[in-house]
Amino acid sequence: MTGGAPPAGDRPRTLDIAPGTRRMRADVGPLIRTLRPGLTADAFDRFAAEAHAQGLVFTAAYAADGGCVAVATHRTLATSRGRILLVEDLVTDTARRSTGIGAHLYDVLVERARAAGCAAVELDSGVTNHAAHRFYHARRMRVAAFHFRLDDLR
Repeated sequence: MTGGAPPAGDRPRTLDIAPGTRRMRADVGPLIRTLRPGLTADAFDRFAAEAHAQGLVFTAAYAADGGCVAVATHRTLATSRGRILLVEDLVTDTARRSTGIGAHLYDVLVERARAAGCAAVELDSGVTNHAAHRFYHARRMRVAAFHFRLDDLR
């Protein structure tokens, strides 16, 4: 199956995962680290604890077989553009891509944004991640800004 959400009986169960738990280390960490290969397991644990304290939510999608198949990290922010749900990471297990799981998790995030009174869902995507760009464009997201970064802070 491609596109859309999985059939109702196949929809993954979503759970918010707290830092320091077995699921954070065994399920969430490995998927996030596919996006951030330089992040060690220990560095991920430190990041998760600090970011969670700053309001980052880790939402994992679990298939019927109990396997973690997708993860999103997100937070709600008050901005001069209105309240937004900022998605920092959205990743699906490579073996499960194009099955509707990512779309289902995206829909969960949009519903959370609505429930939180957000005006928009925003996210950044690496400029070379064309598959992700197609995914977001297919969900009516538009390129609204350039994200600039200064790495050399010496």
